[in-house]
Order: sequence, then structure tokens, then C-alpha cells
Amino acid sequence: MTARPTSPPPRHALTYTPREHVAALAAKMATTTWRPPLASTAKGDLMTDTLTVTVLGTGIMGAAMARNLARAGHAVRVWNRTRAKAEPLAADGAFVADTPAEAVQDADVVLTMLHDGPAALEVMRQAAPSLRPGTCWVQSTTAGLDALTELADFAREHHLVFFDAPVLGTRQPAEAGQLVVLAAGPHRERDTVTPVFDAIGARTVWTGEDGVDGSATRLKLVANNWVLAVTHGTAETLALARGLGVDPQSFFDIIDGGPLDMGYLRAKAGLVLNGQLVPPSFALATAEKDARLIVQAGEQHGVRLDVAAAGAERLRRAAAQGHANEDMAASYYASFD
Repeated sequence: MTARPTSPPPRHALTYTPREHVAALAAKMATTTWRPPLASTAKGDLMTDTLTVTVLGTGIMGAAMARNLARAGHAVRVWNRTRAKAEPLAADGAFVADTPAEAVQDADVVLTMLHDGPAALEVMRQAAPSLRPGTCWVQSTTAGLDALTELADFAREHHLVFFDAPVLGTRQPAEAGQLVVLAAGPHRERDTVTPVFDAIGARTVWTGEDGVDGSATRLKLVANNWVLAVTHGTAETLALARGLGVDPQSFFDIIDGGPLDMGYLRAKAGLVLNGQLVPPSFALATAEKDARLIVQAGEQHGVRLDVAAAGAERLRRAAAQGHANEDMAASYYASFD
């Protein structure tokens, strides 16, 4: 929330200072070097330097992040594979670039929010001719552990400061600047990226000093596994109620206010019951990609995730039925032929 500006005192509320105090104040001012105040962010009293931030990928999440960065007073440059998705950000003050290389020119921070790891690597390779050594790269794509290694190798090759920084949240928290940022990266460079995280998120959780280690991505996969499990549980419960002729409201009534009740359940159920799956808070096709990354990570570490694997298959079926670009709650439709 933006802090309310403090109103100046009324003209009649003048404070008279003794003559000796005025003389002392004048002497102090004569020996003090005046510096302009730092730019204020949209988060209230927090003061930060203005940065040039490039956002590569302006889909559901990236567009909201870019908009909040601009509102915080940063110079924002954006690029998207489909330019039409980036162009509305010009109204918010962002510069819309034709190529990734043009977008990253003079950037202090480059933020990638693309579909997956291979897409992020491809776009950064296109940006490479204009990347400056020492630039901070905030990699917010949910890329998975294998792809993260390749992205970190690219950062090392081009002398970029690499931050593994996926986020928790969907369309609404992204638009409100209320994401939770899971971040790992070198402590000495955190002052540069902190204003970016403060503009896009309500909270930053630092998971480690080394983005290459993937501690932030590991935590994101664990969190997403829970999110997807609840999403599928909601979808199947609604589907079963329909199949058995049970009014879903009677289910909500019996769990109301108890330990089985939760806001997320009601929010996702509402999207299905009210036919509000478009525009998506989080697209089903992207959820399927994340589900497969979760299953893969589990397999690589000796963990069998039967529910996650079945959930990935549900999402695949729903996508094949034509629900790929709807909210992931459209997992509901996978229960029906």
C-alpha cells in the first residue's frame, strides 16, 4: 500500500525558534552538503535508487511485474515474443523493445518470466550481445533443476550476477504487487535486486547465497506440489459431487470454519462453479509443465510422487479437451470423457 503523504502544517501553526537556535541551524547548513532525496517506491516509506529493469516475458505474471516496477518509479524495458502482449505496458511508461538485445540495453537488472527453462535460455542467448558484465539476472521462470544448471552456466559465461528467484502467487497477487519472492543469490549484490523484489512482492524469502545451488527453485517445486494437490482435490471433489447428484454447497456447509476449510478451496471451486476460468489466474498448460518438473525432480532424488504424476496426467487430458489456456482449476473437466 502507498503511504499517505504528510500534509504540511497550516499557515497559522508556525513554530518560532529562538535567535540562537536559528544561528546554529544556519551554521550547520553552511557546512552540510545537500543531496537530493532518493526516489520513493510504491510500497510507502521505503526509499530506493531508481533502476533500469528489463522484463523479458510479459504474460500473466511478467506484465503485472513490469507494471508494478514502473509504478515504483523504475525505468522499465520490456520484451515479449508476441509483441501485442507487451504493447499495453507502454501506457504504464515502459519501453517496448523489438528484440531481447534491445530490451536489455543499459539494464541494471534483467528479470526473466518465461514459460520454462529452455525458453529462458533461448531468449537470454538472443539478448547476449547487449548484456553488460556485472548485470544482475533475476531468473523467475519456474525452470526446474536441470534447466537451472544450464541457465547458471550461461550467467557465468557472460559474467552476470545470477539470482534464482521464482515467485509464489498467481494473477491477482502479481497485479497487486503481493507475490512471495523465493530468492537465492550473493549477499553483496542483494541491495541491487531488493528494490525489484519490493516492487513486485509483499515478502522476500532468502533461501541461500548461491543461485546455482537451486535452493529457491527446490522450495518453489515443493510449494507448487501442494498447490497442485489442492487444485486437483478441489476439481475431483466437485466432479464427484456432480456425478453423485450432490449440491456442492452442502459440502461447503459441513466443512465451514473447520480445519478442512480453506480460502484456496473456495476460490478455485468458485471459478469452476461460476464458469470464470478465463482469464486464468494460472494457466492449465503452465501448471502441467510445473507438475512434470515436480515429478522429474522427485524421481531424480529417489522420491515417487504418485499423486503429482496422476495430476500431471489430469492436466494433460484437460488440455487435450481444449482447456489449456483456462485456469488450472479446469482440471475438473479431466474427470469427464
